[in-house]
Amino acid sequence: MDSSKVKMFKSKNASSPNEPSPAHGASSEQDSTGMHITLNPSSRATSPSSMGVGGKPSGTPSPTPSANPPPSSPFSHHEASAKSINNNNSSSNNKAHSKPSGKGGEGGGGKSSKKHKNTDEENDIIGELIGDYGKWQFVMTFLLSLFQVPNTFHIYSPTFQAADKSFWCRRPAHLTEVTVARWRNVSGSEENCRMLNYDWNALTSAQLSMSNFSLPKNFTDTVGCSAWEFDTSDNLGNTWSSEWNLVCDKEYLKNVAEMFFLAGVATGGITSGVLSDKFGRKMMLFISAVLQSIFGLALYFADSFEFYLVLRALLGIVSVSVTYAGLILAIEYVDGKWRTIAGMYNLFPLPVSYIMISGIAYLTQDYRNLQLCIGLPGVFLCLLWFVLPESPRWLLCKGRIREVKEVIRKAAAFNKRTLPDNLDKLLKPPVDEEETAAGVCELFRSKYLRLVTFCFLCIWFTMNLVYYGLVLNMNSFGGNIYLNSALAGLVEIPAIALAMYIINRTGKKWLFCATFFAAALACLCAAVVEGKPEFLAVKITFVMIGKFTISAGNTIMPVYTAELYPTAIRNVGVGACNLAAGFALVLTPYLSMLTKIEDHLLMTLLTAWCIFGAIVIIFLPETMQHHEHEEHDEDKEIDTQVAA
Repeated sequence: MDSSKVKMFKSKNASSPNEPSPAHGASSEQDSTGMHITLNPSSRATSPSSMGVGGKPSGTPSPTPSANPPPSSPFSHHEASAKSINNNNSSSNNKAHSKPSGKGGEGGGGKSSKKHKNTDEENDIIGELIGDYGKWQFVMTFLLSLFQVPNTFHIYSPTFQAADKSFWCRRPAHLTEVTVARWRNVSGSEENCRMLNYDWNALTSAQLSMSNFSLPKNFTDTVGCSAWEFDTSDNLGNTWSSEWNLVCDKEYLKNVAEMFFLAGVATGGITSGVLSDKFGRKMMLFISAVLQSIFGLALYFADSFEFYLVLRALLGIVSVSVTYAGLILAIEYVDGKWRTIAGMYNLFPLPVSYIMISGIAYLTQDYRNLQLCIGLPGVFLCLLWFVLPESPRWLLCKGRIREVKEVIRKAAAFNKRTLPDNLDKLLKPPVDEEETAAGVCELFRSKYLRLVTFCFLCIWFTMNLVYYGLVLNMNSFGGNIYLNSALAGLVEIPAIALAMYIINRTGKKWLFCATFFAAALACLCAAVVEGKPEFLAVKITFVMIGKFTISAGNTIMPVYTAELYPTAIRNVGVGACNLAAGFALVLTPYLSMLTKIEDHLLMTLLTAWCIFGAIVIIFLPETMQHHEHEEHDEDKEIDTQVAA
């Protein structure tokens, strides 16, 4: 065997007995045969998270088990990738404190020792110095979660800004005193897009208002409307439709506007991780937050729809960067089992934001005023630059020791922890590792990987299609749009809380599968009563049940995905899944058009996709299985022993 140095973590329990020990359930989920960290393995081209901390390429795998990844968010296809950076920091920082051990000794390089290490019992030097989780971490992660508020506002605003309004062909100026109902009846504009081709200037308001007046019955020639009037008593106010006449042959442009935003999200996801590693989490977070505020407020002044489309696309790019950088920063502030928990409670502002924007939209009832209200919070969040520090783990990996010490001293003082005198000796930047490469082809190398990859591509597509199909098409379900949106946010709060409670206490496979089946049943019941006004309340109830269950599943999905992929190709696998999610996101704005084809079509389609997703989950294993790819990686990793 080659002689090389074995890198080990210091056990948290051994070195920091005052820290709370992690729950047994969380650690028991890790597969004992293959869950181990590499220093940012996998390809850079596939996923933004595949870059090493500090933007450096990944290195040789370290025989250390991986931690659970964070859960999903409104931009869920980016957050699971935070896991690898979390792992990288732990492995890199502890490398400076490793002790050599002989073969077969405690923590040695043998297979049995490597396979049975407990993820949550591992700790790095930052966690040893400031604690896994304390008052400082609580304040910082809470402040970071606030950045989710404007993100949610911007992704959900089209629900109100692009809401459908009743419209009809505009009355000539001299006929404005004629009632709308009478005008629509006489002009034949019941279909809203065309009207009878008649010389309306030859008629007066008095003539049209006469109950016995009518045009010749054999007069059927029609012409397309050149202008429209919109209902002003529908409590929707001025929307995209009424501002730019996005009706009839231009109605599709509303979906194009939302597609531009979601395409921006997909584009930003490709670059945000690389830039965050290169320039720092804090720098990327606040640059993106400033741009988000600028683009968000610029939409208030946009006077052309084309300019509006461009701004929406740019807004999508920077919004996902805010989400990505903020989540990574929150996770790197904490340690141990709190990494998963910090990522999960970072989601709580989402449902609260749904409720808030529903109230704001009801009060403003104008798409411009609504845009102004949702753009302003980001301006105030930019002031947190003076409060939030850079990630100490990222700073350590970049070798910026002076800045690391400054952050650690403030955090330790806030947490009332005493720092050792030899702080300079403890804080050592990691040594660069040799680069390893993993491509998309690795996802199909073995029968096990082919199964997992195919299943998760289908599941991520299905989950995003159903989740955002319910969220972004809330205005097509009938009833009060403001009340429906507030209820949709309200039901997601217990869904996230329930997922947080049970995710580390039970197997993920059957719980995940159950969320899809429950969502399918709820959507099916909603489809049955679709088109029956007397059952509108029942339909909305079933839609909210579907929203509750699919939200719980959306929290479980990235955690389950990362656990079934071996460490060396985990980032590649998550990146491929993100690509499938991106396709679903681009399609979701067009789902609302299904109700115009047939009343039951939207909910029936969501039901079918939920059933499909649940069936696909059945073919997945509960935990990662031993396979050829894993065995090949073990051969490369385990053949390292300490020189005698």
